[in-house]
Amino acid sequence: MPRIQPLPDLLISQIAAGEVVERPASVLKELIENSLDAGATKIDVQLEEGGVKLIRVADDGSGMTRDDLPLALARHATSKIASLADLERVASYGFRGEALASIAAVARVTVTSRTADAPHAWQFDAASADSAPAAQAAGTVIVVADLYFNTPARRKFLKTTATEFAHCDDVLTRMAQVRPDVAFTLTHNGQVKRRLASADFPRRARDLLGDEFLAHARPVEAMAGPLRLAGYAALPAYARSSRAEQYFYVNGRFVRDKLLVHAARQAYADVLHGAHHPAYVLFLELDPAAVDVNVHPAKTEVRFRDARGVHQFVFHAVQRVLAAPLAAAHAAASGVPPVPRGFPPITPTFAPPRQTSFAVHEPNAAPYLDFVSQAFSDAVPPTPTFAATAHPLGYALAQLHGIYILAQNTEGLVLVDMHAAHERILYERLKTSANNQTEVQQLLVPVLFAASAGEFASAEAHADTLATLGFAISPAGPQQLAVRAVPVLLSGGDIVALARALLADLAAQPASRVIETRRNELLGTMACHGAVRAHRSLSVPEMNALLRQMETTERADQCNHGRPTWVQLSISELDRLFMRGR
Repeated sequence: MPRIQPLPDLLISQIAAGEVVERPASVLKELIENSLDAGATKIDVQLEEGGVKLIRVADDGSGMTRDDLPLALARHATSKIASLADLERVASYGFRGEALASIAAVARVTVTSRTADAPHAWQFDAASADSAPAAQAAGTVIVVADLYFNTPARRKFLKTTATEFAHCDDVLTRMAQVRPDVAFTLTHNGQVKRRLASADFPRRARDLLGDEFLAHARPVEAMAGPLRLAGYAALPAYARSSRAEQYFYVNGRFVRDKLLVHAARQAYADVLHGAHHPAYVLFLELDPAAVDVNVHPAKTEVRFRDARGVHQFVFHAVQRVLAAPLAAAHAAASGVPPVPRGFPPITPTFAPPRQTSFAVHEPNAAPYLDFVSQAFSDAVPPTPTFAATAHPLGYALAQLHGIYILAQNTEGLVLVDMHAAHERILYERLKTSANNQTEVQQLLVPVLFAASAGEFASAEAHADTLATLGFAISPAGPQQLAVRAVPVLLSGGDIVALARALLADLAAQPASRVIETRRNELLGTMACHGAVRAHRSLSVPEMNALLRQMETTERADQCNHGRPTWVQLSISELDRLFMRGR
């Protein structure tokens, strides 16, 4: 074997660059983080050919002196930390002191910088290690040209110019999201692609994610001891086909942490279709000593000292927001979304359509609909005027094709999918009953139906599980089963269809695991078959009763399958349809 010998510094930096400098976007991330650490309030980014030919980042930060410039590009030289104690509580973006050295090992780098009290700037060329006077305002300009010019094998792994630019744009979006107080400009091949003025958090979220996201977003604000979570969680109706609109920050640092992603996903588990992905912008704050950010070269992964506690905190915080009944969510909405501590106070510059505050007064109607065996006994007064009272979902006007309820509220027209809405109402009540004790309705006349051999076997094998869920199903003959008891909430539904669906679900899962692993799925099946079916004619009092129940039911914005239960059409949207005011 060859004798052991130390590696040259250049080769060491090139090896490190393999971990830190994956593509142009990796370089841009490191440069923007350095600008933010320097206290910049304005950052201009110029790219050519997706960043492969040129990356130029200019800021108005604190700048560097002539003596600092060579050290800035030296390996393991940094102003961010000086001891292990600093590393364990690091609060800056950068701290390893290897990024610029790694970049300079695979590209042509020049740094021009000036401090506020210096008579002029200094320019440092990494290749020649020479410094020269330069003309520039206070701040720093770093130019990275010809990425991988000396490592052509790495360059072959880069994608098209459009793809590399898209990755760079993603990086700037992530950084701009967490620092709305900083102005950003992004130029590609001479064309301005983004111009973000210094703003508050709602305006920055609107600039980056659009009005549609904000219209479907609910503010998140939770605290538990040293933990704080703030930001936005979009309703399931806004679910995406990819994870592109998932932004999670820990102490201001964008991360792709499996624990946090899992916690957020679990919060959506009961309201989101399995093939879709939630959208959110969430900021987690905790003691820097409670999280280790030094576990990945790109610093996108972290390790928590109390991983379980953080997971549960995030899960419950997001779940509470998504589960909030419509009436409570509307009454509590302040119009001022939360932001991470340390940012300038936000001004209420926007009001999402579903966050308007309404006064809530219950109508004089029975609490349950007649199709769940609860008859109306009170007289229903005429629909009150909106000057006197209003509800988030308004008051029913009519039923469309036996499928949709049309209602009006203070904003305009509300369309409700009555089956989807009633399904969610039943599902939430069934979950509550299952957690406590299911109220059972004994049938005076058992409901008989012809059963297959599989259904016979399932009814016999899962008798205890069925009883737990509020059902009594037993043989009534050689080819018949009898349903003798059902949950009270479902006594008015299609009992035969419900029994068949339950027996089929139970047959597909081992008996020992049904209640533990599939209870909610079974309850969802029960709710689906117990909910009012399409083309069922409802009276106006019944429709209003359904609207009032939706307003007080958790997760009422979507059914058990992740579909929206209602949509809002504002007066302005209706005016546009009919070209009013043009």
